[in-house]
Amino acid sequence: MSIKKVSKEQPIDFKFKEKNLEEAKKIIKIYPEGKQQSAVMALLYLAQKQNDNWIPLVAMKYIAKFLNIPYIKVYEVATFYSMYNLSPVGKYFFQICTTTPCMLRGAYDIVNVCKEKISDKEKELSKDKTCSWMEVECLGACINAPMMQINDDYYEDLNKEKTEKIINQIQNGEKPVPGSYRGRKNSEPENNRKTLLNIKNA
Repeated sequence: MSIKKVSKEQPIDFKFKEKNLEEAKKIIKIYPEGKQQSAVMALLYLAQKQNDNWIPLVAMKYIAKFLNIPYIKVYEVATFYSMYNLSPVGKYFFQICTTTPCMLRGAYDIVNVCKEKISDKEKELSKDKTCSWMEVECLGACINAPMMQINDDYYEDLNKEKTEKIINQIQNGEKPVPGSYRGRKNSEPENNRKTLLNIKNA
């Protein structure tokens, strides 16, 4: 397991915005009395979304007070799980799957596009501070490989040109459409299915 680096530059204050505060209160109500600390992961995720995809130390301290638990309990969770970012990743965070299925179908073409158009090194902010990228393990869309995740959205069936187009759209302030970039719906076979053709619907 790689060691997470906590950003040296930290904001001095954090609190949930009104919408997220209401959402946090709803999440806490899910748990029985005395078990509210179980909401820590969901609240960390809320904090990360509010703070441009990363969690500062003051947000962890805020959540600890919010849940009335020791700060170290929040810190342990935030530093353990890979989905939490402890340093700035930019407004648009590209995660490129390079596990075997994606690697065999051209994942490193996607990585090379990110190196060219975002930053030379992974986990390094682009010049305009809006984007960063990193290689990750399986994101669970192997049949639509190669693929990448940008914030909460999946972009599948990619190649060099399609990845360039997606990054260009983001850098121009546009919202690229998530999903398959070969026109597939979900994970259906291309050119219709080729097996179990004689099975009739019940």
